[in-house]
Amino acid sequence: MKFSRSSQEEVTINLTPLIDIVFLLLIFFMVSTTFSKESQLRIRLPDASPDSEVEQRPSRLVVAITKSGDYSIRGPNESTGHHLLSRERSVLAEAMAKGAQGTDELVVVIRADRKTPHEAVVRVMDVARKLGLVRITFATQKPRNAD
Repeated sequence: MKFSRSSQEEVTINLTPLIDIVFLLLIFFMVSTTFSKESQLRIRLPDASPDSEVEQRPSRLVVAITKSGDYSIRGPNESTGHHLLSRERSVLAEAMAKGAQGTDELVVVIRADRKTPHEAVVRVMDVARKLGLVRITFATQKPRNAD
């Protein structure tokens, strides 16, 4: 007995629908993606070298920030700082404005613990800018000698 073989067709995969779906997904992600422009702060970091000479010191408003984010403010004519009872922006602005009264070219010195939340430091910088205090610096520590 002789069996006849049926002719087999070649199996092919049609890639056209797959390419269409990939292009649709690409278009969807391109349209739905949002791009945000980050604001930038120009910061000139202070030098903590022991050789630097201190010239005439301008009036300073010192804002100390603890690692928990609490504020303490010492004005140019005060020997001790005043601890703020609230972390609110309005309380901080009022205390900084009170400490800055009657002084020209006031320098805001930010003393922050190394574990201070970044938000607390930026809040002080923002409040100072809104009060017109544009000279801001950060307190540094002298490096310990390895002797």
